[in-house]
Amino acid sequence: MLSMFKRLVMIAVVLAAASAGLAHAQVASPSQAQRKTSTPYTGDLSIFDSPGREDRLQINRVMDILGIGPGKNVADIGAGSGWFTVRAARRVTETGLVYAVDINPEAIRFIENRAEREHLHNVRPILSKADDPLLPANSVDAVLLLKTYHEVEKPVILLRNLRASLRAGAEIGIIDRNGNGENHGVGKNVVVREAAEAGYVLTAQYDFVKGDGMDYFLVFALKP
Repeated sequence: MLSMFKRLVMIAVVLAAASAGLAHAQVASPSQAQRKTSTPYTGDLSIFDSPGREDRLQINRVMDILGIGPGKNVADIGAGSGWFTVRAARRVTETGLVYAVDINPEAIRFIENRAEREHLHNVRPILSKADDPLLPANSVDAVLLLKTYHEVEKPVILLRNLRASLRAGAEIGIIDRNGNGENHGVGKNVVVREAAEAGYVLTAQYDFVKGDGMDYFLVFALKP
């Protein structure tokens, strides 16, 4: 009888441990949970140079807010055709640098050719990893992810890997549109939450980047 009781106790302990392990496995942290993302664009890169885009996004105002000026180093993450890269390169002048970061080899070749054609010698294309921009340490004063964040599969890891490249006082801008992740947009609150998990604090937010009310511009800095 005593032996049977011991066996029942042991079975109960094993079942309790298994149940606790299952419950722990089911409660994933925000960084582990996979949210929906959009498929990265791999089509005709020239579409990003549509007439009037500069005015619609008020990109000069964006650069003012991010402190992009002569002598600054800038990272354009998800650079695509280099639309923002070349504008930032002219703004920082030859005394600054712009790192054009993209995971698409075709985009990198496109930007290399564009920079050469436009005589911009301060552009440094980087073929990055999906979760790591591969920027040099302590190298950038400002970062912009322009309509790119919704395509990032592991945004928290990417933002964490970005941290080592940031100089003191660096600002990180994210321009995107509200959406569900897979419709080429992602909710503003999702971006703020993921950035906080990666060690950033929201310092400013704007809605002037397009008149339809769908786009937003968020500015982050490293948490103190």
